[in-house]
Amino acid sequence: MRSFSFVENEKIKGLVERIEELKIAYQVINPLKQINEAILRQSLLRSALFSARVEGNPLTLNEIGQQLFKESPHDLYKREVFNLLSAYRFIYSKRAPENISRSLIFKLHQIVMRGISLSPGKFRQEPSAIFNQAGAAVYLAPSHLIIEGLIEKLIIFVHRSSFSCLIKSAIAQFTFEKIHPFIDGNGRVGRLISSFILTKGGYFELASCLEEYVDENRNEYYRVLEPAKDATSFVEFFLEALLQTARKNLNRLNEKTNEEDVLLPRRKEILDIIKDHPGCSFDFIARRFSNVNPKTIHYDLKKMQDKGFIFKIGSTRGVLYQTKK
Repeated sequence: MRSFSFVENEKIKGLVERIEELKIAYQVINPLKQINEAILRQSLLRSALFSARVEGNPLTLNEIGQQLFKESPHDLYKREVFNLLSAYRFIYSKRAPENISRSLIFKLHQIVMRGISLSPGKFRQEPSAIFNQAGAAVYLAPSHLIIEGLIEKLIIFVHRSSFSCLIKSAIAQFTFEKIHPFIDGNGRVGRLISSFILTKGGYFELASCLEEYVDENRNEYYRVLEPAKDATSFVEFFLEALLQTARKNLNRLNEKTNEEDVLLPRRKEILDIIKDHPGCSFDFIARRFSNVNPKTIHYDLKKMQDKGFIFKIGSTRGVLYQTKK
């Protein structure tokens, strides 16, 4: 499988050490179950959205809205995010297998490309290349005749490699995208594979929303993916992305832990909604809790205002909600 070069240099070793330190810090905090559940719901949505944005999807958190959660969204951009959300939910669920396999790769592609591709879950049967914005080929993918063998070598590498889970997940994503086994969806499935490996290695809490960093540094992400046979720069980028994401997640976790004594689980979720959708209306919030009496939601909002977590703008039916700075 190692048809490319990779140097485990001092920078990479240092990044791995700092990420491991943050993992220990997370274990010391030992967050409560309801905090983890609230973070999980938000993290999966953000991972799905930003993975789609890396591929050019223009949607933002504010634009997704309630329609994303309908069973069959018609808008193609929302379909892409909806599919990715389903895929991330799957790899973080108890239904996910313990190890990467050919069938897992097919399943992830089937979920990601549902309603988008005519051949989800099938390797390409033709030559393929990656083109830049000018239409010039910047990378010629391996022949479709050897995809099966390359994927099998990748799976063996993931199972048997002595590299740390952090480095292994980066190399697996780099290699998968170089194999380019599908006509479309390779980037999205590649990021799901690295997330799957990190999750099985116990890094979900630190790695969740890694895709947001990738989207914010999209040009650099594509630059380090360019070398055909040298994964070192990509591993450095991947670990730096993970380090910055882990720091952000740990800070967020600390904030939520400090809020625990004041906010009940539903109110924590309401607070997250308002943070992600500043200036949202009561109706927007209430739609997320269809089984809760609207009077109860009004009471929750009043208590959160009294505690200083949120404030309202306007009056009567035109009220909008913001979080305190």
